[in-house]
Amino acid sequence: MASEGDTGRVLPILRHRWALLALVLLLGVGVTGSALALRGNRTARANVPPTRAAAATVSAPAAAADPLPAPRPRSVEPQAGVQPASSDTAEKSPESEPAAPPEKLPQPVSDAEIRRELKQSGLTAGARARVNADGLAVAPADAPAPVQQVIEAGNKIAKLPYRFGGGHATFVDTAYDCSGSLSYALAAARLVGATMDSTTLSRWGDAGPGRWITVYSNPGHTFMIIAGVRFDTSSRGVGGSRWTNASRSTAGFVARHPPGL
Repeated sequence: MASEGDTGRVLPILRHRWALLALVLLLGVGVTGSALALRGNRTARANVPPTRAAAATVSAPAAAADPLPAPRPRSVEPQAGVQPASSDTAEKSPESEPAAPPEKLPQPVSDAEIRRELKQSGLTAGARARVNADGLAVAPADAPAPVQQVIEAGNKIAKLPYRFGGGHATFVDTAYDCSGSLSYALAAARLVGATMDSTTLSRWGDAGPGRWITVYSNPGHTFMIIAGVRFDTSSRGVGGSRWTNASRSTAGFVARHPPGL
């Protein structure tokens, strides 16, 4: 049986143990409450809908995909008679295009128009030249270039005075005799390379009359017929020009012509 002294010693110990038990219970209740509160916060966060920024973050892909390369045009081998279709022609049907107007064909030119143009240009039709009232010759329209060059050169000296030996020392002179005049005109078309006297001209070129140019020569005189008109120093006394439409006798003269003319 315990004594009063033992009881007095036991009561403080019991009080101390109950205090410790109460403290333990309080600590357990606090830890449990904190755990429940933490669990409640997590549950609440799970139930709350995400904000716009969060939704955008969730819905956005992890990395943007590279853009697809633009389609490259496919080369088309050209075919004869086939025109490749473009984007414009593919959208338009042939029926929608207006028909192109037919090309206007050139109209034939009448003889009267040709004669009028030749008259305005100073040329004559046919194979015959003419001498105008001013004493200058007009070449035929269809005459070869050398013939036209000879006539043009003859016009430059047609009215220059006559001088024996003129035009022989040099092609360019202030007066010309008969052979000097012919040498100057023929040299303009490169038909002669040097001045010639009448005797030398009687052996020049090909024998006989030519189609366009014929040179008549003897030891004392020379002249030429070119495209039907005469170039002769003796005609100066009549019309003041070496050109004349009048003919003269060719007796006693040798006929020569440049090859091909």
